[in-house]
Amino acid sequence: MTDTDAGPPGRPVVAIVGPTGTGKSDLAVAVARRIGGEIINADSMQLYRGMDIGTAKLPLAERGGVVHHLLDIWPVSRSAAVAEYQRLARAAIADITSRGRTPVLVGGSGLYIRASLDRLEFPGESPEIRARLAAELAEVGSAVLHARLARLDPAAGAAILPSNARRVVRALEVMELTGGLFTARMPAFESVYETVQIALEHPELEERVRLRVDRMMAGGLLDEVRRLLPFGLRESPTAGKALGYQQLLAVLDEQGELRGDLGEAVELTVRGTWRFVRRQRSWFRRDPRLHWLDAAAPGLLDKTLALLPARLGT
Repeated sequence: MTDTDAGPPGRPVVAIVGPTGTGKSDLAVAVARRIGGEIINADSMQLYRGMDIGTAKLPLAERGGVVHHLLDIWPVSRSAAVAEYQRLARAAIADITSRGRTPVLVGGSGLYIRASLDRLEFPGESPEIRARLAAELAEVGSAVLHARLARLDPAAGAAILPSNARRVVRALEVMELTGGLFTARMPAFESVYETVQIALEHPELEERVRLRVDRMMAGGLLDEVRRLLPFGLRESPTAGKALGYQQLLAVLDEQGELRGDLGEAVELTVRGTWRFVRRQRSWFRRDPRLHWLDAAAPGLLDKTLALLPARLGT
């Protein structure tokens, strides 16, 4: 993408980012309604059809009439590819700005956000290297490969969860393919668009994570996982490893019958989500362009709008 691809002048991209559970989706809807915006999803798991409760996907009735892009576009059996998401997100930005609307990018998947906005190019692939690493993964497990990644590239090891076997394998593949560090592929913090990025934090986030998981279970997450079994959730290298889904799959048999300790699965989900939140914080805190706001403080919408260009008519 060149600078001329960044859309017509006067329509910056607004990004609302931050850790899980900070209220990004609700704020994005409120902002979009005020500035004539349309929302682009940047949550890697909300791309999947049927994964609604466990990803906290806003129901249609709560979207305030705002058009949402890149929700429910992939079956759960599909492996996510950030390069493909980059293409789709930039096409959505171009479409929205061409109609005189403002793109509002929202989500907590840091790599997807940077792929959408920044000068981030993805290296090629090596089927041979990937096949060899996949065979090793099947033999020794993700933890062993993650330990190797952390030893070779500590920053990548800190950014990628040990349970995310697909990303661990991809990072090792890229390093072998390029001969450099995986994190060296990340560019400087330079966007191809005029962008205003708002990051949310919350002082009671640890408690909110537990309440979030409890609400998901009360809202039918277990049944949602069961409904997705025939569509290949268990076999999926991406969707099947999502927080909550992976833990519940571990206590369900092939027919969806409970065969393990549900309480333990819930507790593992809470702990895993909190670890993920800390990683998200670390990722976003490295970006000096973000304007951090306290999601619990009064006047959040007004504070957000005050950071946007006056020409958006806020």
